[in-house]
Amino acid sequence: MFQVRIHGRGGQGVVTAAEMLSIAAFVEGKHSQAFPSFGSERMGAPVMAFCRIDDKEIRLREPVLTPDALIIQDPGLLHQVNLFEGLAERGYILINSNHSLSELGLDTFLQTHPGERISVIPASELALKYVGRPLPNAALLGGFAALTGLIQMEALQAAIRQKFSGKIAEQNIAAAQAAFAQVQATLQGGNPC
Repeated sequence: MFQVRIHGRGGQGVVTAAEMLSIAAFVEGKHSQAFPSFGSERMGAPVMAFCRIDDKEIRLREPVLTPDALIIQDPGLLHQVNLFEGLAERGYILINSNHSLSELGLDTFLQTHPGERISVIPASELALKYVGRPLPNAALLGGFAALTGLIQMEALQAAIRQKFSGKIAEQNIAAAQAAFAQVQATLQGGNPC
């Protein structure tokens, strides 16, 4: 089972990102589940959402405590809470930022985690460019597809079209494709930041 934990703030599309990731996995014939973790938080408060993907039925219902991947939609959360708690030893990390890992203050963390499984992408900027709003979720999922290889871009496109329609769907797909290409280029260049 592959488990993903998504961190962000209310209003950034954290829950929608988990849902679209789950739909993309389902499109590929896998079992999946997505659910949020929040209370009565207001817009801008920290929010988590979870996604599980497996080849067989998923019976777990509790929050993801030991993720195989983290998607961090708001880098402002990096030093407020321990986002990396429970992360699998060779876990993937995707951070929404236009700063390097060093600029984000993650040099110490990088000493114990392989850089090839960590990527930083300016997802909010890509969303602003392609969607017209700084909602990073679709772009981050495109980056996630490139970083992990867990889902294919075609499945993600189908998931986005299932969640949105018309022009909004196509704009989100464009942002996801741009992020996918950026992460792929970074991985091929060998520089995670």
